[in-house]
Amino acid sequence: MSDPGFADTIFALSSGQPPAAIAIVRISGPAAFGAVERLAGKLPAPRRASLRALRQDGETLDHALVVIFPGPATATGEDLAELHLHGGRAVVRAVEAALSAMAGLRPAEPGEFTRRALAHGRIGLTEAEGLADFLAAETEGQRRAAVRAAEGGIRRLVEGWAARALQLSAAVEAMLDHADEDDVEGQGDAIGHIAAQAGALAQAIVAIVAQPGVERLRDGLRVVLAGPPNAGKSTLLNALAGRDAAIVSPLAGTTRDRIEVPVMRDGVAYLLIDTAGLHERPADVVEQLGIDRARESLTSADLVLWLDDLPPPDAASIWLNPRADLPGRSDVPDRLSVSALTGLGIDRVWQVIAERASALLPPLDSTPLNARQRQLAAVAADALDQAAGETDILLLAEQLRRALRAFHQITGAADVEAMLDSLFGRFCIGK
Repeated sequence: MSDPGFADTIFALSSGQPPAAIAIVRISGPAAFGAVERLAGKLPAPRRASLRALRQDGETLDHALVVIFPGPATATGEDLAELHLHGGRAVVRAVEAALSAMAGLRPAEPGEFTRRALAHGRIGLTEAEGLADFLAAETEGQRRAAVRAAEGGIRRLVEGWAARALQLSAAVEAMLDHADEDDVEGQGDAIGHIAAQAGALAQAIVAIVAQPGVERLRDGLRVVLAGPPNAGKSTLLNALAGRDAAIVSPLAGTTRDRIEVPVMRDGVAYLLIDTAGLHERPADVVEQLGIDRARESLTSADLVLWLDDLPPPDAASIWLNPRADLPGRSDVPDRLSVSALTGLGIDRVWQVIAERASALLPPLDSTPLNARQRQLAAVAADALDQAAGETDILLLAEQLRRALRAFHQITGAADVEAMLDSLFGRFCIGK
């Protein structure tokens, strides 16, 4: 990433790729208004769209709406300008070339507009993470969770925890400052009261950390189809996906590696995973590798569809009776009868998957944490739990400080530079 002081002025196409009706080029930084003046002449009034002819060396590039936003009350915290162009490819290329030719201007890197907003305090780190999820959202559940995060839901939650911990920490620090003046018995009572409050806060945080994370919304629930060779796994996968995603053959062992098929259904993302048939006598090394990967898939599955007459190794699996259209296989107790050939039971299988999924996904009205946030929240909860058991005031103070550092890392108040490049690399160029 460029100079952390953001001395450069950046620009990028911030709307969809041309051709389009309108193309919006955004410019942010200290030279933004100077660049607009060179292209459009007199600047319009702030926050008022004005029609201007954009020219370079006397040649008209486009007639565009120009809007300027003086910093710091802008999306990036800097002087910001937008050029609303006609959305042809040649028009956009010409304007971008004109901006590139100006000293101090350069094309933006992925996520750099949002990174500047974070650096200038316009948004917090959790809002930036929510915005990244919002841009990638493909389901209604993903969109709702991302909006809550982008609008500050996680930040407010964590700041509430931090405020409670800070009150406890301030009380302990005050006791340390006046240790010689306090009576020992009164100090002991105060420490016990603070420790009890730290324990209660730890329990509240643990309850949130234990909830399903946002990754299950974003990445989809992993539904693994498993069983012996030639059990009909690939055929069922195709029926569930509604398309021919896996090769189907009457020969046992056709599937030798995992096949992953993303599916959206009723606003929920799933990743259907077909696996090699499980058995103890593989024909060769390649088949053994496929079986090993199948077992790995089972350990990481959110849901397992088990296709075998023998009971599944995990009682939580959804036990199916495949090929129920064949004679003698129509109804089997304790199993869901399904036929990928006739469609029998397919809707019922999806119904059971959805019922199980509801317990694995974050509630619709919740603000789920991502893996980074959960990890740091768990660190804070551990520190508070340790504080709850402390009788030594110095150790109590240090545990409270540890909790506060974790809270600050979640919100971005502490140094988090190491993870920012990864985060903003997920953004598009113009965001």
